[in-house]
Amino acid sequence: MSSLTLRNLKKRFGRVDVIRGVDLDVADGEFVVFVGPSGCGKSTLLRMISGLEDVTAGELRIGDRIVNEVQPARRGVAMVFQSYALYPHLNVRDNMGFGLKVRKVAPAERRQRVKEAAALLKLEALLDRFPRELSGGQRQRVAIGRAIVGHPDVFLFDEPLSNLDAELRVHMRSEIAALHKRLGNTMIYVTHDQVEAMTLADKIVVLRDGCIEQVGSPRELYERPDNVFVAQFIGSPKMNILPAASAAGFGQQPTGTAHVGIRPEHLSLVAPEKGQISGKVVISEYTGASSLLHITIDSGETCLVLVDGDAPEADVEVGLVADFGNLHYFDADGTALRKSQVSG
Repeated sequence: MSSLTLRNLKKRFGRVDVIRGVDLDVADGEFVVFVGPSGCGKSTLLRMISGLEDVTAGELRIGDRIVNEVQPARRGVAMVFQSYALYPHLNVRDNMGFGLKVRKVAPAERRQRVKEAAALLKLEALLDRFPRELSGGQRQRVAIGRAIVGHPDVFLFDEPLSNLDAELRVHMRSEIAALHKRLGNTMIYVTHDQVEAMTLADKIVVLRDGCIEQVGSPRELYERPDNVFVAQFIGSPKMNILPAASAAGFGQQPTGTAHVGIRPEHLSLVAPEKGQISGKVVISEYTGASSLLHITIDSGETCLVLVDGDAPEADVEVGLVADFGNLHYFDADGTALRKSQVSG
């Protein structure tokens, strides 16, 4: 197992700066998730760690080694791709052991490592099958097993669940979390799905335009986002961001507040005359356990409100009350102002 250290790491393709000076520390055994919108650089950063992309500038350490110029096979990392990348003419056993064969690991040791990984991933009954005979989840487990047999220090996952249906994604998330708990290796996981990030990560790294916006635990990013971008990217449904004037009814604001944020689950419905602000339901999305309401408030902005069970239909007038302890304040640049700045 190994720690990971990135210092002023940069990547340029021609004249385009893709990674713009990233600094990051990953502790030995941590599960770290890179999230961000398409094109933010998260997969490029993962490929730089693996050695599949060269480092333009900066320093990359795995453990106590600088690995900028070290070949991928000698970095002590294993990568699991979105596409599984299994050999169709090899069965599960041979797919899992192929990398060991290339590295000239003795046959007896290869068989033992494959056996151990198959037991860990519940693949023993599938070892003689070919990829075409497997489900998507089984193929993904084989790809993970191929990584495990190499005994890497660091596992790298590049959107490994994006080809799976919703139910299987949930199941595989739990399997990957359990795998990390059993193995204890350092894991870096790339996804565009912030729900995956929240449920898997010890630490989340939010990226935008090749830069880190914020690093922290899922709870830290949810409860104390550093800026509007992180506030709206982390959490589903996304946070409401209202101009300060439109949110004045919610209570006192710190000096310099330009926008107020409130998550849909931290707004309550009351009668129109009892609300801190009032509005009209435009869309009511019933999902069974909860309903998501799109409400146009009197100032013209739209607020999302998440309520339990059934909810008012469209065109109903409602009042909104915010949980004051869960309000977020941002200045004109979108930077968070902390509640301690509220006077009195």
